[in-house]
Amino acid sequence: MAKRIDLLNLTPDELTEQVVAWGQPAYPGGQIWGWLYRHLIQDVDEMGNLPRALRQRLADETFIGGLEAVHTALAEDGLTEKVVLRAPDGQLLEAVLMRYDERYTVCVSSQIGCAIGCPFCATGQAGWVRDLTVGEIIVQILYFARRLRNEGAAVSNVVFMGMGEPMANYEAVWRAIRILHDPAGLGLGARRFTLSTAGIVPGIERMAGENLEVGLAISLHAPDDELRDRLVPLNRRYPLEPLMAAVREYIARTGRRVTFEYALAQEVNDTPDQARRTARLLHGLLCHVNLIPLNPTAGSGYEASSRDRVLRFQE
Repeated sequence: MAKRIDLLNLTPDELTEQVVAWGQPAYPGGQIWGWLYRHLIQDVDEMGNLPRALRQRLADETFIGGLEAVHTALAEDGLTEKVVLRAPDGQLLEAVLMRYDERYTVCVSSQIGCAIGCPFCATGQAGWVRDLTVGEIIVQILYFARRLRNEGAAVSNVVFMGMGEPMANYEAVWRAIRILHDPAGLGLGARRFTLSTAGIVPGIERMAGENLEVGLAISLHAPDDELRDRLVPLNRRYPLEPLMAAVREYIARTGRRVTFEYALAQEVNDTPDQARRTARLLHGLLCHVNLIPLNPTAGSGYEASSRDRVLRFQE
């Protein structure tokens, strides 16, 4: 039996080509695209303007995303919502919706597990299992797009800051971005996306040549190689000198501001001296620094910096 096709893996052209390969005219390809990304349907039987025979073919040979929501959690303030999704192979992944005034940001996963191995990160401690497919990435956004539609709202931003290292699944991540950017679908502007990396230099260099103005964020966490080797083991392969060179080249080629993320761990990377060295490292760059109190994970041995230490670091 032929493998069933995830419709969310396909570009508009590929969807039309598939419809034509089934002996249909080309135009239903656009109709299907509209049902997926405009109407946000979850079942091909909802595609009411398609011929019955085509709907049956779609039901027999395709599926939409293939992930099942198995758990949701809402923060006490009601502004942040997490969903745990289960893939057909039983693997679990997470996506998060964050509400900020009129902005609705979805934080998506790009892999199940992560090979980077940052010791303070639960995903890194679990290890890498596999990459997500394009459809498995997109369905995370569509899940919250459907929920927001019921509130009269829509997804405004997408950040690749969930499980996994996006640059290690570059092709699928960028294919998902292009599909979600398509004006005939969700039509999310390129600047509405941000891709966060632990510092995969070839990925940053490649991203500098892309024709979409997607935001770049770097998980920095330390101002020197000795400490960063420990906090972000990828630094042993791509230390700060080539990483910062790649960032400077990215800014020069794109004119885009880069965000540096710095998770503050109590008495690890949060001293005033480390703040000064971080400032020197980033001096002259078109950038923004996002200071994040560490979210401790069980067994990591790291604790979030106290408020006083965060404020001193910020000064």
